[in-house]
Amino acid sequence: MHISLTTPALLFPAISLLLLAYTNRFFSLAALIRNLSSNDKPVQDEQIKNLRQRIIIIRKMQEAGVSSFALCVLCMIFIYTGFNQTGSVIFGLSLLLLLYSLILSVVEIRISVDALNIHLKELSK
Repeated sequence: MHISLTTPALLFPAISLLLLAYTNRFFSLAALIRNLSSNDKPVQDEQIKNLRQRIIIIRKMQEAGVSSFALCVLCMIFIYTGFNQTGSVIFGLSLLLLLYSLILSVVEIRISVDALNIHLKELSK
């Protein structure tokens, strides 16, 4: 398979926007945790477990996204220097990391929904 230099470059805006979205999720979660710790209300163990899970998943999402971005750049370097086969393999790895990051994003969204359900259950008491 032959890919040109512009093929991995097409992923740059998409990966950048994903990383921005992941960073926003992280900041929202950090603000929520700080808000919970400043309240006088006790925090349930189930909520703390949920928040810890989400932090870990968001970190993995960001790591996979940044790694995908770095491999995209490395792929472009290899293609630019004439190592098209190696560049293609690295591009494939970049796509796999991007897919992993997206799957983690879906998992984190599901956990977030579970957290909202815990909160709603608490409000209905």
